[in-house]
Amino acid sequence: MTESQQQSEEPKTPTRRGGGDPASRGRTTIADGVVEKIAGLAARDVVGVHAMGSGLARTLGAVRERVPGSSRSATATRGVKAEVGEVQTALDLEIVVDYGVAIADVARTVREHVISAVERMTGLEVVEVNIAVSDVKLPDEADEEEGAEPRLQ
Repeated sequence: MTESQQQSEEPKTPTRRGGGDPASRGRTTIADGVVEKIAGLAARDVVGVHAMGSGLARTLGAVRERVPGSSRSATATRGVKAEVGEVQTALDLEIVVDYGVAIADVARTVREHVISAVERMTGLEVVEVNIAVSDVKLPDEADEEEGAEPRLQ
């Protein structure tokens, strides 16, 4: 091989246009609903969390889910409210815990899971996670969502 053939076979580095790091060329915005879904799913994964949202919200959500064509995403965000800024977010969660669990321990674990998931997936800094325990699920209580037969088929 000649020297000119060897040079032509070497990989060429692409020329950059526009200058600067590609990651800094534009803006990414994350909707409140995205953060709410991530937080809701992370909170539900914690042992001791029976459900999310108040009793009324859970009942209305159960009815809404039975309507044909309804969205299941409402379930993921139930009991979660997020305020999202450009680099930070704050969350309010409403949970129902199982009877017999240490509420302070469950709340701490929920907070840790939610912060970890939201920061990892969005890159936003979670400045606070407020948790309101709205109810305790007793062992002999029937679930509101499972109780009634669907009215529509």
